[in-house]
Amino acid sequence: MTSSVDGRIKTRRWTTLDADDHYETIHKRLDGDAWMCGRITMQGYADSAKPLAKEPDSSEPIDGGDHIAKTGASGYAIALDARGRLDWGARNDIEGDHVVVVLTATVPDDHLRRLRAGGQSYIIAGETTVDFPLALRKLRQHFGIARLLVEGGGRINGSMLKAGVVDELSLLVAPAVDGLIGTPAIFDVEGSEDETLASRRRLTLTGCEQLDGGTVWLRYAIGAVEA
Repeated sequence: MTSSVDGRIKTRRWTTLDADDHYETIHKRLDGDAWMCGRITMQGYADSAKPLAKEPDSSEPIDGGDHIAKTGASGYAIALDARGRLDWGARNDIEGDHVVVVLTATVPDDHLRRLRAGGQSYIIAGETTVDFPLALRKLRQHFGIARLLVEGGGRINGSMLKAGVVDELSLLVAPAVDGLIGTPAIFDVEGSEDETLASRRRLTLTGCEQLDGGTVWLRYAIGAVEA
C-alpha cells in the first residue's frame, strides 16, 4: 500500500507528488505469485473489456462449484467481487496475469455462465460475505498461489487483517498530508473502540528503506498477540 504520513490512501489527490513513482518497482521486488484488489479498483479493468463474442446458453447447467479456466500462468489477478457485479466480458487477463474472481454463493448462475464464457476462473468462498481463509486455501489449492500481494482498499485490508490471514505489511509512506476527516485509511474495520485490532495484532519492523523523493518503504511482520 501507499499512504500519506497520516495514513490515508487516496493517492490521486496528492498533486504535490507522483504517488506511483515507486509503487510498481516495489510490487516487482516483492515477487508475488498473484495480486488482489477489490471490486472498485477492478471496475476499471472490467470496463475496458471487449464484449463476449456470443452470449452463453442460459440453459447450460451450473454445478455451483469453483471454475478453473487456466493454471500455470506467470501471474494471477485476483478480483474480489462478492456479489458478482463486475462484467469481465471476454477479458481473462490483466497484462498477462490470469483473472480469478472471488465470489460468494449468492451470485446467480447467469453471472457464472458469463465468467465461464469469458475465460475467467472463479472460486466460491463464503455464503454472503467473502471467507478469506477459505479463499486463500482455494487459491493455493487450485493455482499454487503461495505469495499473494493484497493491494485493496482499507476495508479489504482491514477484513483480511481481522481474519488473521495477513503476515506482512509493506507500506510506502509518501511525503504528503491528506488531512480530510473520513478519508479511507490503510485499514478500515467497523466496530467499537473496544474492538481495535491493536490488541490482537503485533507489528514487528523488519525493514526501513528511504527512497527517492522522500518516500519511505516500511515492512512489518504481523503476528497475533498472545492472550
